[in-house]
Amino acid sequence: MSIDPFRVRVQGPLAPFAAGFAGELARQGYTPLSAREQMRLVARLSRWLALEGMDVEGLGASEVDRFVRTRRAAGPQLRSIKSLQPLLAYLQSRGVVLPSPRAPDDPADQLLERYQRYLAIERGLGKATADVYARMVRPFLRHRLSSDGRALDLAGLAATDVVTFVVARCPQLSRGAASLTVTALRSLLTFLHIEGLIARSLVACVPSVAGRRLAGLPKGLDCDQVQRLLTSCGRDTSNGCRDFAVLTMLVRLGLRAGEVAKLKLDDLDWRTGEILVRGKGSCIEHLPLPADVGEAVAAYLRHGRPRTAQGRTVFVRVRAPHDALTSA
Repeated sequence: MSIDPFRVRVQGPLAPFAAGFAGELARQGYTPLSAREQMRLVARLSRWLALEGMDVEGLGASEVDRFVRTRRAAGPQLRSIKSLQPLLAYLQSRGVVLPSPRAPDDPADQLLERYQRYLAIERGLGKATADVYARMVRPFLRHRLSSDGRALDLAGLAATDVVTFVVARCPQLSRGAASLTVTALRSLLTFLHIEGLIARSLVACVPSVAGRRLAGLPKGLDCDQVQRLLTSCGRDTSNGCRDFAVLTMLVRLGLRAGEVAKLKLDDLDWRTGEILVRGKGSCIEHLPLPADVGEAVAAYLRHGRPRTAQGRTVFVRVRAPHDALTSA
C-alpha cells in the first residue's frame, strides 16, 4: 500500500509507483487538484488490476481499453483513455509497460480514423481540417453506438436519423459551427456510402443551415473597444500576460488565430526584429516585429509561459499539461 503526497491511497500492483508518479505530476506543473484526480485514477486502475488478478507487466493496450470500458459503464468519471496517458507515459518511461499501438477507444473512433485517412488521401485535406471534420461528426457516430459501446449500427441509418441529429445539434452551435457541422456530415455520409457501410447516399437528406441575408457583414471593433479589450487583460497573471500578447499580435499584425497558435519559439528572430508566420497550406511569410508586439511576447515568455512547458510552441495552456493552444 502507498499513500502519495496528494493524500490518495493506492493499493494493489501500482502502489510501488504512486509516489514516483506523484512527483512526476508535480514536476510537470500539475495543480494539486488535477494531480489528485490523476492519482485517484491510479488508485482505481490498481484496484481493477488486483480484482482481475493481473500485475503491472500484464497491462497492455487491450487491458487498458477494457478498464476504460468498465469505468465508462460504471459512470461518467472516465470518458476516454486520454485521461490515462500521463500514467501510461510514466510507466513506459520506467520500462514497466511496453509501448504498443493502441486501438481507438470504440468503433466510432476506429471509423473516424479511417474517415480522416480518406479525407487526407482521397480529398487532399490537411490534417488540421480533417481533425475538425472528425470532431464535428463524432457526436453523430456516437449516437449510433450500441448500448455496450462495442458496435456501430450503420446498416439501419435512415434519413430521419440524419435530420434528427442536425435539428437537435445545430441550434446549440454558432452559425459558423453549425454550417461546418452539416458540411462535415455530408462528407462523412459520402465516405460511408463509398465504403459500402450504408446502402444508399444520404447526403441529400442533410438540411442546410439557414442564412441571414439581411444581417450584413459583421462589424469590426473600433479603436476604443480594442483598447478596452487589451486593458481588460490582467497582466499580473499568467493567463492575462498570455492573452495580452495573443491579442496584441492579432490586432497589430492582423494574423489569424491559427497562425498565432502555430507560432514557434524559433519563428521569433529577436536580432533582426522579424517574425516567421506559417499560414494556410505551405504558405510562409516574414513580417516585421513591432516593438510593442515584441515587448508583449517577451513579457509573456519571461513571466507567463510555464517553465514546465515541454514543446517549442510559444503560446501554451496555463494549466497542466501545458499543451499548445488551439485556434478554437
